[in-house]
Amino acid sequence: MSRIGKKSINIPGGVTVDVTAHGTVTVKGPKGTLVQDVNPDIQVKVENNEIVVARPTDSKRHKSIHGLYRSLINNMVIGVSEGYKKDLELVGVGYKASNQGQILELNLGYSHNIYFALPEEVSLKTETPKGKNPIITLESIDKELIGQVAAKIKSLRKVEPYKGKGVRFIGEQVRRKAGKTAGKK
Repeated sequence: MSRIGKKSINIPGGVTVDVTAHGTVTVKGPKGTLVQDVNPDIQVKVENNEIVVARPTDSKRHKSIHGLYRSLINNMVIGVSEGYKKDLELVGVGYKASNQGQILELNLGYSHNIYFALPEEVSLKTETPKGKNPIITLESIDKELIGQVAAKIKSLRKVEPYKGKGVRFIGEQVRRKAGKTAGKK
């Protein structure tokens, strides 16, 4: 058995899980509703306030998707009950972030400002504490979507290894390189 796939998923209070005959899993909770289509070969059952994911055979294909769907369903349960949050910081002189609704305006040292429209499922907050780097806070119930949005924002100005400037997660370790040194004669 897959180590991840064989673990059952506990359903917290206030969360309901519905599994249709066609393999669609719907998870409803206090923060919202998420829907995931599951491969017809994988069986998803709700028993005793737990979700059990099972595979029919030990073929390589079934092994590979067994843990995948268990993780996706677990992420849905956590998302509708607690939610996900990602914090990004802009490191660099003159880097700024502001928002109007779902539109993020970034000044990342280019000759123009970058306007980035976020999906409705992701809530956005920007702040610039005095004497510190600007911070972008993203919150959502969908782990996959918030990860894609954060990766797209990071790709607008990747962290460079010499001075460490760019967009990064708070607490992310950046591997720094030594710059050129003056040659001695």
